[in-house]
Amino acid sequence: MATTILGKEARNFFEQVPLSNNVIHNRISDLSEDILDQVISDIRASPLKISIQLDESTDVSSCCQLITLVRYVNDGAVKEDFLFCEDLKTSTTAKDVMQLVKDLFAKHDLDIKVIGSVCTDGAPAMLGNKYGFSALMKKEIPDLQVTHCFLHRHALASKTLLPNLKKVLDTCVKIINWIRGRALNHRIFKSFCEDLGSEHSVLLFHTEVRWLPRGQALTRFFELQEEIKVFLEERECDLIGALESFSFSSADIFTRMNDLSVSLQGKGINILKTCEKLNAFKEKLRLWRQIMERGNLSNFPSLEEMVDDAGSITPTVREEIVAHLEMLSESFDGYFAAGDLKISEEWIMNPYSYNMEKMSNDEELKEDLIDLQTNRALEMQFESKTLEEFWCAALDMFPRLGGKALRVLISFATTYLCESGFSSLFSIKTKSRNRLNPQADLRIAVSKKVPRFDKIMKEKQEQRSH
Repeated sequence: MATTILGKEARNFFEQVPLSNNVIHNRISDLSEDILDQVISDIRASPLKISIQLDESTDVSSCCQLITLVRYVNDGAVKEDFLFCEDLKTSTTAKDVMQLVKDLFAKHDLDIKVIGSVCTDGAPAMLGNKYGFSALMKKEIPDLQVTHCFLHRHALASKTLLPNLKKVLDTCVKIINWIRGRALNHRIFKSFCEDLGSEHSVLLFHTEVRWLPRGQALTRFFELQEEIKVFLEERECDLIGALESFSFSSADIFTRMNDLSVSLQGKGINILKTCEKLNAFKEKLRLWRQIMERGNLSNFPSLEEMVDDAGSITPTVREEIVAHLEMLSESFDGYFAAGDLKISEEWIMNPYSYNMEKMSNDEELKEDLIDLQTNRALEMQFESKTLEEFWCAALDMFPRLGGKALRVLISFATTYLCESGFSSLFSIKTKSRNRLNPQADLRIAVSKKVPRFDKIMKEKQEQRSH
């Protein structure tokens, strides 16, 4: 318009004028409010109760941010989306979290009893038996299902280590921190590995926080052990003495546990899939222990390579690995016994091959399942749709059966999405933007919803006309 009326010079002048802070802020707020309005509308239209996962963390300005994501049934599918991010003004007790959740639901005219399941980490403020957030929620919603994040339980179960193995891991971490954590050492080591033509040139960090992988860190350490020895000798590091007596006997086990952890992460992970993978891993632990007792190293490539260099595996190392596998098996049984897949729920995974005798004594459900098994139209959909889409399609015809199946499938198994949200939060709220209220920005960054631009523009035009 400036070009047509005033000419090209005026256009160039207008292009140099930046938009004000308020204009950008208002646009972000309008887009965020539209996305939230869509999510709230979907929750109200959901035929079943919703599931939420929530977690809290401290941002760069020491504000405690509570992130909540929601999963619900809408438009023939199970959907998951960002719900809110609010800061806890003072303390972070269970009562504070509970009051914040209740206020936010009341603000949007939602009954808190619409929540059917909650997934959170194992912090006492969240899972305390008497005064934790889950206990307070159960007072409001007696039939609430509470899930302790499978990833956090996996991380706790994986910490089971024999003294010798813990000593090896701790020393590896010290060496990695000495090389990778010091800028000069890191640069020199990287150049040293590149000159030698090594496959890798960088070590990987490991931390006990959450579930960052120790398997990858140890595997990379094992692959670069010769380069590390030479480097420590040249730099006259005191840790070289501890490295000489190392046995990387459990590096393969840590790698397998890391692979399991990665498989439990991502979007759309439900409790049934998670239980299947965990039950399989628990059986593998028992199998590996039996194989190791016979001296078979086919499932432990790093150990097999080490044994080929040494000539044979010593009885001490074998007993150490067997004991480690046994301890891990007991630890996983302890942390995941309550989360095992129930026999009565196997019909959800495949209702057409399910043995009716295993089902719980609910005659109405059995009758519905018989009717579903003889429905050819639904059987064709079972082969072409995802499990969630199939049960959403069956919900109208078999509300009891479909409702029970979807209540299980809707429940969150992990707080992975919350952790992903915190990663986005740390990118959005930086030191230079430490006064930012990140909720609107984070919703636009994380949500799957697309703002309804036509609706927003129409409302703005109506406001201007008035």
